[in-house]
Amino acid sequence: MRAARLIKMVLLLQSRPSMTAAELARELEVSERTVTRDAQALSEAGVPVYADRGRAGGYRLIGGYRTRLTGLARSEAEALFLSGVPGALREMGLEDAHCAARLKVSAALSPSLRDAPDSAAQRFHLDAPAWFREPETPALLPVVAEAVWDDRRLTARYRRSADEVERLLEPYGLVLKAGAWYLCARVADGGSSSTYRTYRIDRFSAVEPLEERFARDPDFDLPGYWAEQAERFARSILRAEVVVRLSPEGVRGLRYAVDPLSAREAVGAVGEPDAAGWVTVTLPVESEEVAHAQLTALGAEAEVLAPQSLRERFARDAARLAALYGGPRPQGRTDAG
Repeated sequence: MRAARLIKMVLLLQSRPSMTAAELARELEVSERTVTRDAQALSEAGVPVYADRGRAGGYRLIGGYRTRLTGLARSEAEALFLSGVPGALREMGLEDAHCAARLKVSAALSPSLRDAPDSAAQRFHLDAPAWFREPETPALLPVVAEAVWDDRRLTARYRRSADEVERLLEPYGLVLKAGAWYLCARVADGGSSSTYRTYRIDRFSAVEPLEERFARDPDFDLPGYWAEQAERFARSILRAEVVVRLSPEGVRGLRYAVDPLSAREAVGAVGEPDAAGWVTVTLPVESEEVAHAQLTALGAEAEVLAPQSLRERFARDAARLAALYGGPRPQGRTDAG
């Protein structure tokens, strides 16, 4: 355990000019006192770790010290080759760089691990798009991706409803969600405030990278930003509510029938079950139309109590089904097969 931590500490210091004890402690998930002891142990082992004193001090490697990529276990080597997403890299125009990196890492592995790329490829494959969709790669994605990697400002024309707007953007990051590509960017409006927005790349009609580069905000966290925006979007479309009575089976099936956020909020506020074991929940929904389509999947495991219009709609459905299946089978129909 300690040996792995010491190696990680060396690699961290090798990748940055210097790090404070607090930063190392946070990365290594140990106390600052442990960082001090580990730095001393590395120094005694011949690794040139130097401690700068003072408020702005920290730890750094001196003399251009570099460690080689050796000592990889099989599981580590295979995990390394799982880190790439070949389809996404190809769409961003990075396939050649990805292949070159794989070759360089493969060459650094010991002979017993040379089959790690093939071993990983035969055991894991990422298919990002949703079912029953034929994803299309946006034509402008490689241009946008290059601007993201270079921290280069760009002007973009973006289709929004029936209009088209032009924006000067600082492209911070790309997100691939269910087969659709999104750009997370800061709007360069010339003001002191920063406004981050999300754009679907297939709605760009024109993109032109500029020579000017921008200074990236070091506090920007792409995964955190995306999670916040995704939840905000999910909440924004849940504009209505329905009251539903659910059987135990209905409660279990709710998360498969409706939006996950809606199901989570409804089940999280569930009260005591009634004598039959059913519970009543208030369910946030996009609209009555959408609620009808979603709750139909639960069949007789859900009873809509409100609004009355939706309840009447399900009553009509039930009457039609009863008429369809309640009587004898119409003449002329035969069993399949």
